[in-house]
Amino acid sequence: MAHRFITQAAIVGARVFGRAVAEAYRQASASSKYAQSSIGQPGGSTSKNLISAGLTLDEACKILNVKPPQGGQANMEEVTERFKRLFDVNDPAKGGSFYLQSKILRARERIELEAREAQEAAEAEAEAKEGWKPKIWKDR
Repeated sequence: MAHRFITQAAIVGARVFGRAVAEAYRQASASSKYAQSSIGQPGGSTSKNLISAGLTLDEACKILNVKPPQGGQANMEEVTERFKRLFDVNDPAKGGSFYLQSKILRARERIELEAREAQEAAEAEAEAKEGWKPKIWKDR
């Protein structure tokens, strides 16, 4: 009698585990397909943008209470100052929230990502405007 109960429990457990694994695989596959389909689209999710965990630039600016970058220029000193203050205030050791602390970190990363991309685009545009001038090193 006991062996029958143990066998049924094992079969039910294996069935539940199998369904969970199958569902996790379906979700991972759908997420991968979505990421691949949005690459190259404006505002698409590339591997660089996944660092911000789905945070928009507007949300990041609201979290840190800073102005959005104007023309690709962000006041990074202000962003860093606000980040440090809010990050320290929300330290779990001081009774803060780990969730809020992680949101603050992601907000700073998103603003830095936008500023970096804008700077790279400006550099590429300046190089295209003046033409490619390789640096030539001469031995003396």
